[in-house]
Amino acid sequence: MSNQVSAVDDILSEYQGLEAQLADPELHNDPAAARRVGKRYSQLQPIIRVHDELSAVKGDLEAAREMAHEDAEFAAEADRLAERQVELEEKLADLLAPRDPHDADDIVMEIKSGAGGEEAALFAGELARMYQRYAEKHGFVTEVLGLSESDLGGVKDMTLSIKSKQPSADGAWSVFKFEGGVHRVQRVPVTESQGRIQTSAAGVLVYPEPDEIEAVEIDDKDLRVDVYRSSGKGGQGVNTTDSAVRITHLPTGIVVTCQKERSQIQNKARAMQVLAARLQQQIEEAADAEAAEGRAAQIRTMDRSERIRTYNWPENRVSDHRIGYKSNNLDSVLNGGLEDLFTALQTAERNARLEAE
Repeated sequence: MSNQVSAVDDILSEYQGLEAQLADPELHNDPAAARRVGKRYSQLQPIIRVHDELSAVKGDLEAAREMAHEDAEFAAEADRLAERQVELEEKLADLLAPRDPHDADDIVMEIKSGAGGEEAALFAGELARMYQRYAEKHGFVTEVLGLSESDLGGVKDMTLSIKSKQPSADGAWSVFKFEGGVHRVQRVPVTESQGRIQTSAAGVLVYPEPDEIEAVEIDDKDLRVDVYRSSGKGGQGVNTTDSAVRITHLPTGIVVTCQKERSQIQNKARAMQVLAARLQQQIEEAADAEAAEGRAAQIRTMDRSERIRTYNWPENRVSDHRIGYKSNNLDSVLNGGLEDLFTALQTAERNARLEAE
């Protein structure tokens, strides 16, 4: 309990400091710094709200217990307040539990069709729509940064940005971080004339997007920048100018494209942000892998080639292989109904973190 009191004291002190910074007009001359301070302030607000209510309930409970000696009605009120105190203490403990430091971050997601040709590309497109629908329902904004389509309108390669509409401790990373890996589909493809079930796959990459590119050092001489004409399926031009940008980071071989913006300068700036996010993730994964040596594997493995989930059409079933989760509501899941699955993954991660502590 003393550890919790100490943690709350530290947060109260930080919160007051952030409040003072936000009230200083000087801060708002630096938009990046103001955004950073505002984001952290928003993250701490849920803890402050629960702490303030808990303090008020404790005071009311003490008064109700004193009054209960003279008036029996206050005894019932004291019982109600005692129950509320326990609820708030548990809620505060949960808010103070160790968290992934990136949980509040926005993300970049890449979806790539794998083995299975046209069928894999159609499935990759369905995964993209699934994430977009979930995002719409839960206060996130999605933006397609780059897209390469197949002849039947499937997704060969897509890069998406997913951001919170409002800063929150539960940002896009807290939800979508579990999606990195290989997603497998079992169904009769539209391209199959014999009615045979086929297994295809799509790969998903997810990484937090840093607030500033400066967070990662990128040397210009390590980059090859190619400019080309944006194209939709079948090669038709989306823009009439060569404004799409492809950046190759030579030391790592990472390739990033952006064709969303109308101007080459804007596309290059956005592609640099995505590259910074990829490099930052690579650095952190290497550090995590080193720290995890000799320790049990965590819920969200660093091995991107791992098959994490199977979508079985004939049985309307979704199976997540990391936590043994199964549900027979594939149609709902593909329509963005990922709530139960994400809750199960978050619970498993939280339990793993508490055990590690």
